[in-house]
Amino acid sequence: MPAALAVSATSSMLRAVAQALGSFSPGEVLQRVNETLLARIPLNMFVTCFYAILDLQSGRLVCANAGHDPPCVRRSGGDAEDLRARGMPLGLMPGMSYEEGEISLREGESVLFYSDSLVEAHDPQRREMFGFPRLRELVAEHGAEERSLGEVLLEELYSFVGEGWEQEDDITLLTLRRSAPLS
Repeated sequence: MPAALAVSATSSMLRAVAQALGSFSPGEVLQRVNETLLARIPLNMFVTCFYAILDLQSGRLVCANAGHDPPCVRRSGGDAEDLRARGMPLGLMPGMSYEEGEISLREGESVLFYSDSLVEAHDPQRREMFGFPRLRELVAEHGAEERSLGEVLLEELYSFVGEGWEQEDDITLLTLRRSAPLS
């Protein structure tokens, strides 16, 4: 329950700070939310967050990261890369600044946002994690298919972890794909 309350409070703060600042700077929004959150959550808690602003016309995506796993970008040439921007989790330490990253998405390119439980899932012997390299490889290989990337990733995950897997955490997947402009 405390974690759900922290996430709810953070979501409300992100919205309020962004509106109050009128800012298109994700790093500035995260910096302000971090300071506000410090006084409102228990000392042993923190929140990871990836905050991005997408310009629908140009495909420009500006982002900042507060300790979350980096989204995976699939480029039109079939390559996959992490969308990097550094920053500490929210509510952990005062005075943090948040690096901003920027990319331009072209038609057919996509970004996969995911929770850490995907890459941290272990094989049945607990010797190997699903991991970032496997994720990038799957995004590169299947990211352009009409079939849902989320479905492909979950099938691969379930095959990797084997029967009888006890899921330890939520698995959240969100794919953002730039389509052709409307005429």
